[in-house]
Amino acid sequence: MQYTPLTLILGMLQPVIIIALLALLLSLFLASRMSKRIVKPLNELSLDNADRIETYPELEPLTDKLRSQQHQLREQETELRRRRDEFEAATGNMTEGLVLLNEQGNVLSINRSATHILDISRYCIGKDIRAVSAVPQLRELAEKALGGEHCEAHACLGGVSYRLYASPVTSGDKVSGAVLLMLDTTEKEQAEQLRREFSANVSHELKSPLHTISGCAELLANGIVKPEDVPHFLSQIQSEAKRMIALIEDIIKLSHLDEGAEDMQREDVDLLAVARRQADNLSQAAESAEVSLSVSGESAVVNGIPQLLDAIVHNLCENAIKYNRPGGFVKVNVRREGGSALLTVEDNGIGIPPEQQERIFERFYRVDKSHSKEVGGTGLGLSIVKHAAALHNAKINVVSAPGKGTVITISF
Repeated sequence: MQYTPLTLILGMLQPVIIIALLALLLSLFLASRMSKRIVKPLNELSLDNADRIETYPELEPLTDKLRSQQHQLREQETELRRRRDEFEAATGNMTEGLVLLNEQGNVLSINRSATHILDISRYCIGKDIRAVSAVPQLRELAEKALGGEHCEAHACLGGVSYRLYASPVTSGDKVSGAVLLMLDTTEKEQAEQLRREFSANVSHELKSPLHTISGCAELLANGIVKPEDVPHFLSQIQSEAKRMIALIEDIIKLSHLDEGAEDMQREDVDLLAVARRQADNLSQAAESAEVSLSVSGESAVVNGIPQLLDAIVHNLCENAIKYNRPGGFVKVNVRREGGSALLTVEDNGIGIPPEQQERIFERFYRVDKSHSKEVGGTGLGLSIVKHAAALHNAKINVVSAPGKGTVITISF
């Protein structure tokens, strides 16, 4: 076989090429391994494990920076968690309902009271309040607040009155969310209603005797009354004046009780002695009404305010006498039962219909309104009993039936 120069050159190059290829492959393999070793510390750089990274000196400035940022982020995270826990603790214990919305109207936070008031689940977070709430007033307020308005409305939810407030949360000139607040105003509205009724009743109760006094005085002043009738008119004036004085005194008592009667001194008082004393005071009234009044039982000492305990027994017995019938009875019993002292006033008078039994302690409320002027009184006696009992942490129980009588028991 004859070799040409080209053949000889190719024959010589073949092993060189093979060696070069092998060298190239080996260098690629070594470069890959070396690059992986170089890049590995870079790949392992993370805020989560910056403190545990072992690297070469060239990367130390970068890892130091990461460690510093990691420390700052941990502090910020701890602070955010603390503030979140404080916020949840504060809002979780609120009796008011609180809802925070983002700019789309989605729920960011809702406290326990709000879920109860709105009857929705706490899993409504992230959902549009206008979709999850069945309260039209709340949906309307949310819409207005997200539009930048401060607004409020009234709603009755589950028989409870609420005042709803909505305010936008702004960032610069942009509305970034809204705050919804729900306040229970039931007691406030009831108190306001009672105040209006009380004012109207006081006006009425004062006008009636004033008109009588004014009319009698006018007749006497004009000399229209016959001499023999003058004592009658003067007696009427005196009677109505006494009625006004009694009413004003009872109003003052109630006002004092509403303020807590903090200036009144407490001491040990025997309820049996109180009952006997008040029975003596009312004996003439009972005799005039042809009603027997008796006291029985045992000594029962309570720590209380003597004037108020007297008022409780007096008003209960006086009512039992007034709303009785000729030949009827009023029985007062004092006894100890367990760790309590019990005062019971029983009568066989006109009784109280079941639907009115809860109202008898309201101011100026009378069961038999048609005979209220005949029986006299101010209509505040049982209201005074209720407030005085409350100041002694006493419980009142009423058992009554129309035409059969009433039993009122107070447990001290």
